[in-house]
Amino acid sequence: MDKTQRRVRPRTDDDVEACVRVLAEVHRRDGYPVNWPARPGEWLSQDAALGSWVAELDGRVAGHVSLSRSADGDVAPVLWSERNGTSGEQAAVVGRLFVAPQARGHGIGALLMGRVVAEAQHRGLHPVLDVVASDTAATALYERLGWTRLATVEQRWSPSQVVAVHCYAA
Repeated sequence: MDKTQRRVRPRTDDDVEACVRVLAEVHRRDGYPVNWPARPGEWLSQDAALGSWVAELDGRVAGHVSLSRSADGDVAPVLWSERNGTSGEQAAVVGRLFVAPQARGHGIGALLMGRVVAEAQHRGLHPVLDVVASDTAATALYERLGWTRLATVEQRWSPSQVVAVHCYAA
């Protein structure tokens, strides 16, 4: 039986540095985020955040997730609202999800997703997300958790970068 201690709690300002270190490990190993942000601490603390949480494994930051309102260019809230005949304002976007490579296999991703979904529902919002199509591990997690793929779309992230993303709804 797994004797490790896992917990999810709200992220504090004191956690940002540890989160950036974990994010750098994830970026080196998995290429997430696709484009490394100039200011990763600010990238994690986006202005639209409704909340951010960290997962701890044996007392160390092992993962992160955020919930935010939809922003211009977010496709998943639009697809979900069109499919359900509601306003995109009733959706909340799950993002900035990552788990430290050495913490994988302990259910950290599922724990973080459970927390962020509960928060969205508590606020009367429906959780949606998008994920780069090449991120097969994340896609497998969302599908294992029962999320529905709404569509796969191409997004222009810069004049020279077009990326295929899967859009999901809980």
